[in-house]
Amino acid sequence: MSDTAFDAMTADRHQQDTGPVLEARGLAIGHHRKRIGEDIDLQLHRGEVLCLLGPNGSGKTTLFRTLLGLLPALDGSVRIGGKPLPGWPRKALARLIAYVPQSQAVPFPFTVAQMVLMGRTVHIGPFAQPSAHDRHVAAEALEALGIAHLSARACMEVSGGERQLALVARALAQEARVLILDEPTSSLDFGNQLRVLERIATLGKRGIAVLMSTHQPEHALRVADRVAFLKAGRIVRRGGREIIDARALAELYGVAESLIAAGSA
Repeated sequence: MSDTAFDAMTADRHQQDTGPVLEARGLAIGHHRKRIGEDIDLQLHRGEVLCLLGPNGSGKTTLFRTLLGLLPALDGSVRIGGKPLPGWPRKALARLIAYVPQSQAVPFPFTVAQMVLMGRTVHIGPFAQPSAHDRHVAAEALEALGIAHLSARACMEVSGGERQLALVARALAQEARVLILDEPTSSLDFGNQLRVLERIATLGKRGIAVLMSTHQPEHALRVADRVAFLKAGRIVRRGGREIIDARALAELYGVAESLIAAGSA
Protein backbone atom coordinates (compact mmCIF):
# COMPACT_ATOMS: atom_id res chain seq x y z
CA MET A 1 0.00 0.00 0.00
CA SER A 2 1.15 3.58 -0.52
CA ASP A 3 3.44 5.18 2.06
CA THR A 4 1.08 8.12 2.61
CA ALA A 5 -2.02 5.97 3.11
CA PHE A 6 -0.28 3.52 5.42
CA ASP A 7 1.36 6.22 7.52
CA ALA A 8 -1.94 8.04 7.94
CA MET A 9 -3.64 4.79 8.97
CA THR A 10 -1.03 3.89 11.58
CA ALA A 11 -0.30 7.29 13.11
CA ASP A 12 -3.54 7.74 15.05
CA ARG A 13 -3.84 4.05 15.84
CA HIS A 14 -0.49 3.87 17.61
CA GLN A 15 -0.21 7.29 19.16
CA GLN A 16 -1.43 6.23 22.60
CA ASP A 17 0.11 2.74 22.72
CA THR A 18 2.36 1.94 25.67
CA GLY A 19 3.92 -1.32 26.78
CA PRO A 20 4.20 -4.49 24.73
CA VAL A 21 1.53 -5.16 22.12
CA LEU A 22 2.03 -8.91 22.64
CA GLU A 23 3.41 -10.61 25.74
CA ALA A 24 3.85 -14.20 26.92
CA ARG A 25 4.72 -15.03 30.51
CA GLY A 26 5.71 -18.47 31.72
CA LEU A 27 4.03 -19.91 28.66
CA ALA A 28 3.84 -23.67 28.15
CA ILE A 29 2.89 -24.90 24.69
CA GLY A 30 1.94 -28.22 23.16
CA HIS A 31 -0.81 -30.39 21.75
CA HIS A 32 -3.50 -32.27 23.70
CA ARG A 33 -1.74 -31.55 27.02
CA LYS A 34 1.57 -32.92 25.69
CA ARG A 35 4.10 -30.20 26.39
CA ILE A 36 6.71 -29.41 23.79
CA GLY A 37 7.80 -26.10 25.32
CA GLU A 38 7.60 -24.23 28.61
CA ASP A 39 8.80 -21.22 30.61
CA ILE A 40 8.56 -19.04 27.51
CA ASP A 41 8.71 -15.31 28.18
CA LEU A 42 8.33 -13.05 25.16
CA GLN A 43 7.56 -9.40 24.55
CA LEU A 44 6.84 -7.68 21.26
CA HIS A 45 6.66 -3.91 21.12
CA ARG A 46 5.14 -1.53 18.63
CA GLY A 47 7.41 -0.82 15.69
CA GLU A 48 9.90 -3.63 16.30
CA VAL A 49 10.79 -6.71 14.32
CA LEU A 50 11.51 -9.73 16.50
CA CYS A 51 13.01 -12.74 14.71
CA LEU A 52 12.76 -16.23 16.15
CA LEU A 53 15.50 -18.66 15.15
CA GLY A 54 15.47 -22.37 15.93
CA PRO A 55 15.82 -25.83 14.42
CA ASN A 56 12.94 -27.89 13.06
CA GLY A 57 10.83 -29.29 15.85
CA SER A 58 11.79 -26.59 18.35
CA GLY A 59 8.19 -25.41 18.68
CA LYS A 60 8.14 -22.22 16.62
CA THR A 61 4.85 -22.90 14.82
CA THR A 62 3.19 -24.23 17.98
CA LEU A 63 4.29 -21.10 19.82
CA PHE A 64 2.83 -18.87 17.14
CA ARG A 65 -0.47 -20.75 17.12
CA THR A 66 -0.64 -20.47 20.91
CA LEU A 67 0.03 -16.74 20.80
CA LEU A 68 -2.84 -16.44 18.32
CA GLY A 69 -5.22 -18.47 20.47
CA LEU A 70 -5.48 -21.23 17.87
CA LEU A 71 -4.03 -23.64 20.43
CA PRO A 72 -4.70 -23.36 24.18
CA ALA A 73 -1.83 -22.42 26.46
CA LEU A 74 -0.93 -25.33 28.73
CA ASP A 75 0.38 -22.95 31.37
CA GLY A 76 1.25 -19.31 31.75
CA SER A 77 -0.44 -16.44 29.97
CA VAL A 78 -0.64 -14.46 26.76
CA ARG A 79 -1.62 -10.80 26.78
CA ILE A 80 -2.47 -8.71 23.71
CA GLY A 81 -2.33 -4.96 24.19
CA GLY A 82 -2.19 -5.56 27.93
CA LYS A 83 -5.38 -7.62 27.92
CA PRO A 84 -5.50 -11.41 28.49
CA LEU A 85 -5.86 -13.27 25.21
CA PRO A 86 -9.07 -15.15 26.26
CA GLY A 87 -10.79 -11.80 26.79
CA TRP A 88 -10.46 -10.79 23.15
CA PRO A 89 -13.45 -11.37 20.83
CA ARG A 90 -12.26 -13.21 17.73
CA LYS A 91 -13.19 -10.44 15.31
CA ALA A 92 -11.46 -7.79 17.39
CA LEU A 93 -8.37 -9.99 17.54
CA ALA A 94 -8.48 -10.48 13.78
CA ARG A 95 -8.44 -6.71 13.32
CA LEU A 96 -5.40 -6.49 15.54
CA ILE A 97 -3.24 -9.44 14.41
CA ALA A 98 -2.54 -10.88 10.96
CA TYR A 99 -0.97 -14.32 10.57
CA VAL A 100 0.95 -15.76 7.66
CA PRO A 101 1.44 -19.54 8.02
CA GLN A 102 4.23 -21.48 6.33
CA SER A 103 1.75 -22.74 3.75
CA GLN A 104 -1.99 -22.92 3.32
CA ALA A 105 -4.14 -25.14 1.15
CA VAL A 106 -6.51 -23.38 -1.22
CA PRO A 107 -9.51 -25.71 -1.62
CA PHE A 108 -11.44 -23.42 -3.98
CA PRO A 109 -10.31 -21.79 -7.23
CA PHE A 110 -9.98 -18.28 -5.81
CA THR A 111 -7.95 -15.85 -7.83
CA VAL A 112 -4.89 -14.24 -6.29
CA ALA A 113 -6.80 -10.94 -6.10
CA GLN A 114 -9.70 -12.61 -4.30
CA MET A 115 -7.35 -14.22 -1.77
CA VAL A 116 -5.72 -10.90 -0.98
CA LEU A 117 -9.10 -9.19 -0.74
CA MET A 118 -10.02 -11.73 1.99
CA GLY A 119 -7.69 -9.74 4.22
CA ARG A 120 -10.38 -7.06 4.25
CA THR A 121 -13.02 -9.42 5.66
CA VAL A 122 -12.51 -8.21 9.23
CA HIS A 123 -13.36 -4.66 8.12
CA ILE A 124 -16.55 -5.62 6.26
CA GLY A 125 -19.98 -6.37 7.72
CA PRO A 126 -21.31 -9.96 7.51
CA PHE A 127 -23.55 -9.25 4.50
CA ALA A 128 -21.69 -6.32 2.96
CA GLN A 129 -19.67 -6.32 -0.23
CA PRO A 130 -16.08 -5.03 -0.40
CA SER A 131 -16.01 -1.30 -0.93
CA ALA A 132 -13.90 0.61 -3.42
CA HIS A 133 -11.55 1.37 -0.55
CA ASP A 134 -11.24 -2.32 0.33
CA ARG A 135 -10.36 -3.15 -3.26
CA HIS A 136 -7.87 -0.29 -3.39
CA VAL A 137 -6.08 -1.51 -0.23
CA ALA A 138 -5.92 -5.05 -1.62
CA ALA A 139 -4.60 -3.80 -4.96
CA GLU A 140 -1.85 -1.81 -3.25
CA ALA A 141 -0.84 -4.87 -1.21
CA LEU A 142 -0.51 -6.83 -4.46
CA GLU A 143 1.65 -4.06 -5.90
CA ALA A 144 3.81 -3.93 -2.76
CA LEU A 145 4.68 -7.61 -3.13
CA GLY A 146 5.18 -7.39 -6.90
CA ILE A 147 2.37 -9.81 -7.81
CA ALA A 148 -0.26 -7.48 -9.29
CA HIS A 149 0.26 -9.22 -12.64
CA LEU A 150 -1.03 -12.44 -11.04
CA SER A 151 -4.32 -10.90 -9.87
CA ALA A 152 -6.55 -12.84 -12.28
CA ARG A 153 -4.70 -16.15 -11.91
CA ALA A 154 -6.20 -18.95 -9.82
CA CYS A 155 -4.22 -19.58 -6.64
CA MET A 156 -3.99 -23.27 -7.50
CA GLU A 157 -2.28 -22.38 -10.80
CA VAL A 158 0.55 -20.23 -9.45
CA SER A 159 3.76 -21.50 -7.89
CA GLY A 160 4.12 -22.19 -4.20
CA GLY A 161 6.33 -19.13 -3.84
CA GLU A 162 3.82 -16.90 -5.59
CA ARG A 163 1.06 -18.27 -3.38
CA GLN A 164 3.17 -17.43 -0.33
CA LEU A 165 3.54 -13.87 -1.58
CA ALA A 166 -0.24 -13.70 -1.90
CA LEU A 167 -0.59 -14.78 1.74
CA VAL A 168 1.78 -12.00 2.81
CA ALA A 169 -0.16 -9.53 0.65
CA ARG A 170 -3.41 -10.70 2.31
CA ALA A 171 -1.88 -9.95 5.71
CA LEU A 172 -0.86 -6.46 4.52
CA ALA A 173 -4.40 -5.84 3.27
CA GLN A 174 -5.71 -6.70 6.73
CA GLU A 175 -4.02 -3.53 8.07
CA ALA A 176 -3.34 -5.17 11.42
CA ARG A 177 -1.14 -3.72 14.17
CA VAL A 178 0.75 -6.98 14.66
CA LEU A 179 2.06 -9.40 12.02
CA ILE A 180 3.04 -12.96 12.92
CA LEU A 181 4.95 -14.55 10.06
CA ASP A 182 5.92 -18.23 10.14
CA GLU A 183 8.96 -18.58 7.86
CA PRO A 184 7.50 -16.14 5.30
CA THR A 185 10.41 -16.48 2.86
CA SER A 186 10.87 -20.26 2.99
CA SER A 187 9.52 -21.01 -0.50
CA LEU A 188 10.64 -17.83 -2.24
CA ASP A 189 13.45 -17.21 -4.68
CA PHE A 190 16.20 -14.76 -3.77
CA GLY A 191 14.58 -11.72 -5.35
CA ASN A 192 11.23 -12.30 -3.68
CA GLN A 193 12.92 -12.98 -0.35
CA LEU A 194 14.48 -9.53 -0.55
CA ARG A 195 11.13 -8.01 -1.52
CA VAL A 196 9.37 -9.52 1.51
CA LEU A 197 12.21 -8.58 3.87
CA GLU A 198 12.15 -5.01 2.60
CA ARG A 199 8.43 -4.82 3.25
CA ILE A 200 8.87 -6.25 6.77
CA ALA A 201 11.52 -3.66 7.58
CA THR A 202 9.29 -0.88 6.26
CA LEU A 203 6.33 -2.03 8.34
CA GLY A 204 8.46 -1.98 11.48
CA LYS A 205 9.54 1.58 10.76
CA ARG A 206 5.88 2.56 10.45
CA GLY A 207 4.92 1.26 13.86
CA ILE A 208 3.75 -2.25 13.04
CA ALA A 209 5.01 -4.98 15.38
CA VAL A 210 6.38 -8.00 13.51
CA LEU A 211 7.17 -11.43 14.97
CA MET A 212 8.69 -13.76 12.40
CA SER A 213 10.50 -17.07 12.35
CA THR A 214 13.22 -17.92 9.90
CA HIS A 215 15.87 -20.55 9.32
CA GLN A 216 18.18 -18.01 7.73
CA PRO A 217 20.23 -15.95 10.22
CA GLU A 218 21.15 -13.51 7.47
CA HIS A 219 17.49 -12.54 7.21
CA ALA A 220 17.39 -11.75 10.92
CA LEU A 221 20.59 -9.73 10.51
CA ARG A 222 18.91 -7.75 7.73
CA VAL A 223 15.61 -6.82 9.41
CA ALA A 224 15.52 -7.72 13.13
CA ASP A 225 15.59 -5.28 16.00
CA ARG A 226 15.75 -8.20 18.44
CA VAL A 227 16.39 -11.92 18.10
CA ALA A 228 15.36 -14.93 20.20
CA PHE A 229 16.71 -18.48 19.93
CA LEU A 230 14.17 -21.26 20.52
CA LYS A 231 15.55 -24.75 21.17
CA ALA A 232 13.59 -27.76 22.43
CA GLY A 233 10.68 -25.52 23.35
CA ARG A 234 12.65 -23.03 25.42
CA ILE A 235 14.08 -19.63 24.65
CA VAL A 236 17.77 -20.14 25.27
CA ARG A 237 19.12 -16.79 24.15
CA ARG A 238 17.77 -13.35 23.31
CA GLY A 239 19.11 -9.94 22.48
CA GLY A 240 20.03 -7.71 19.57
CA ARG A 241 21.42 -8.85 16.26
CA GLU A 242 24.87 -9.08 17.82
CA ILE A 243 23.93 -12.40 19.48
CA ILE A 244 23.97 -14.07 16.05
CA ASP A 245 27.49 -15.45 15.81
CA ALA A 246 29.02 -18.72 14.70
CA ARG A 247 29.32 -20.20 18.20
CA ALA A 248 25.73 -19.38 19.15
CA LEU A 249 24.36 -20.75 15.88
CA ALA A 250 26.41 -23.93 16.22
CA GLU A 251 24.93 -24.52 19.68
CA LEU A 252 21.42 -23.72 18.50
CA TYR A 253 21.46 -26.04 15.49
CA GLY A 254 23.73 -28.73 16.93
CA VAL A 255 26.49 -28.49 14.32
CA ALA A 256 30.20 -27.83 14.42
CA GLU A 257 31.18 -24.18 14.60
CA SER A 258 33.53 -24.75 11.66
CA LEU A 259 30.51 -25.55 9.46
CA ILE A 260 28.87 -22.26 10.38
CA ALA A 261 32.04 -20.37 9.62
CA ALA A 262 32.49 -22.19 6.30
CA GLY A 263 28.91 -21.46 5.29
CA SER A 264 29.31 -17.74 5.90
CA ALA A 265 32.66 -17.50 4.12
